[in-house]
Amino acid sequence: MEKNHIPLEQLARLRRIRGLARLMDTALRIPGTGVSLGADSLLGLIPGVGDFAAAAVSLIIVNEARRLGVPNDKLIKMLVNVGFDTVAGSVPVLGDVFDVYFKSNRRNVQLVLDHFDLDHADLDRGRR
Repeated sequence: MEKNHIPLEQLARLRRIRGLARLMDTALRIPGTGVSLGADSLLGLIPGVGDFAAAAVSLIIVNEARRLGVPNDKLIKMLVNVGFDTVAGSVPVLGDVFDVYFKSNRRNVQLVLDHFDLDHADLDRGRR
């Protein structure tokens, strides 16, 4: 694939996974702090199942990356990010704080964008 040419369908898919990552990691900003959190942090508050529910959603991003053709070495890094987030996030209280700062979905979207030699601005302006 030519560096500056991303098919519209792939661009739309990249935008969708970025939106899902924002929902999961940075949807809400805590006023006056510069700290943001998302559904991952909120789901983590549900004992027993919350972190695993968040991991299931995170795996959607990994699967979409696979479908987009991201190589296995990057997919493994993405799975490690999700696993680390799930395990560390499941620790009572400390895990909830961890979830606010370790944004596995944003990290994973960045891995996908790096693979395609794109940044967030490219998705915003629709570089083709």
